[in-house]
Amino acid sequence: MGRFYRHLSFDERRKIHLWREEKLGIEEIARRLGRHKSTLYRELRRNTIQHEDKQICGYFHTTAHHYYHKRRQQLQKLERYPEIIDYIREQLRCGWSPEQISGVIKYHRDDIAYVCHETIYRYIYSTAGKELKLYQYLYRSRKHRARRYMRMPRSLKGLPKNMLLKARPDSVDGRKEFGHWEADLMIFKREHGKANITTLTERKTRYTVLLKNESRHSTPVMRGIRHALIELPSYARRTVTFDRGSEFLQHHVLTKHTQLKSYYCDPRAPWQKGTVENTNKRIRRYLPRETNLNEVSDDDIYLLYRHLNSIPRKCLGYLSPEQAFKQQLQAA
Repeated sequence: MGRFYRHLSFDERRKIHLWREEKLGIEEIARRLGRHKSTLYRELRRNTIQHEDKQICGYFHTTAHHYYHKRRQQLQKLERYPEIIDYIREQLRCGWSPEQISGVIKYHRDDIAYVCHETIYRYIYSTAGKELKLYQYLYRSRKHRARRYMRMPRSLKGLPKNMLLKARPDSVDGRKEFGHWEADLMIFKREHGKANITTLTERKTRYTVLLKNESRHSTPVMRGIRHALIELPSYARRTVTFDRGSEFLQHHVLTKHTQLKSYYCDPRAPWQKGTVENTNKRIRRYLPRETNLNEVSDDDIYLLYRHLNSIPRKCLGYLSPEQAFKQQLQAA
C-alpha cells in the first residue's frame, strides 16, 4: 500500500467480486489486493445489493462502482457550490445538526442549492471535514458515528397507581395536546460538588428550561420546577413526567401549588421520557459531565437554553422550539 489512501478502482472491485464468488475470506482478499481488511468490510457494507427484506443478495463490481460514483457526485456538489460549505460550517458552529441545516435549506432557503443531511455528514467525516474538525460541532462530538447508549435510572418505590405512566392520558403520548412536560436531572462529576441541573422539556414544542440546583435533595429540586412553571397559564402546564429518581419524590409540591399532575416512568425505562433524554444529549455538548457547575452562572444557564430554543427542529417543521411554544400560547 502507498502512504496515502487510494479509492478502490473498477479493476479492484472486479477482483473482489470474483474472489467473493470463489468463497475467499475477507482477510485473504485484502492481502491479495494489498489493502487493509477494514477497507474491504466498508466496501461490502456500502455496496452490497439487498432485497427489501434486508436479506443480502450479493456484491457486483459494476453496481458497486456505480454507487461509488454517485456518492462522489454528491460530495462534488459541495465543491461546485462553495457557498453551501460556508453555510454548513457556519450553522454547525451555531449548534445546528446536519438534519436541521438540510431542512432549513430545503424549506426556507431558495438561494442555496439543496443537500441532504447524509451528504453533510459525509462532508463532516471527509478528509476536508476532519482537517477542520467539524465533528466537534455535532451533539456528541465523536470522530466516528456510534450507537446510542442509555443510563440506568434509580428506583422510587411506593408510588400510587394513578401516578404510574400507564395511568397517564393517551392524549399525552400523541403530542397533540400542549402543556405536557418531561423532567430529568443532569449529574456532573462529584469532585466538583453536588450541583446539578434540572431539565424541563415540553413534549409538543420541545421548548426547554434549565434550572441549576445546589444539591439533589427533592424539596429544592421540586420547588425549582414549581417556580419555573407556575407563571405559565394552566393549559401550558398540565402534566409532568419523571423517572424514579429520589430527587423527584416530593410530587405534592407541584400538585398543591400548580395543580400539575405528576407521572412516573417504569423502573429502568428512560426511553419512556425520550423527549427530555434527547434534550440532555444536546445539552451535553455544551455542558459535558466534566463541567464544574460552580463556574457556570445562572445567566450562563439562561443563555444556553435560550440558544437551544432558537435552533430549528425537523420535528417542528423546522420551526424553533421558541417559535412553536409562542404559537401554542397565542392559539389558546
